[in-house]
Amino acid sequence: MAGVEKILVDSGPLIALLVSRDQHHAWAHQQFERLAPPFLTCEAALSEAQFLVRRLGGNPLVVLDMVARGAVSVAFQVEDEIDRLRELQSAYRDVPMSLADACLVRMSELYSRCRLLTTDSDFRTYRRNGRQVIPSLLPNHD
Repeated sequence: MAGVEKILVDSGPLIALLVSRDQHHAWAHQQFERLAPPFLTCEAALSEAQFLVRRLGGNPLVVLDMVARGAVSVAFQVEDEIDRLRELQSAYRDVPMSLADACLVRMSELYSRCRLLTTDSDFRTYRRNGRQVIPSLLPNHD
């Protein structure tokens, strides 16, 4: 799936964008302004985002609104990638790797021309295709 660079998005930037008191709010706002949608993600990351937005006092429905208006697109089917997800979570069990993280690592393998928008420093540890660094945009590190 080469071609135009895809922007993958983790739950952290979604939460930071939607919760003004999040420490990465300004950074997330800047990234969503400068990067072109749609941002690709997985259902696990959307679930994490909704849960944490609600916990932080925000409106979790705004996460679904972003999908409804096409700013964020679900571009991954867990059932199609079970074997690879199990491999990844086994390999990184000491981190530990969440399902959302495993899905995003796998997405980075499927979309060879991509960058991952994340606030999660674990993505500095994770590798795609065995040894490749995952191109990422992190606060103060892009």
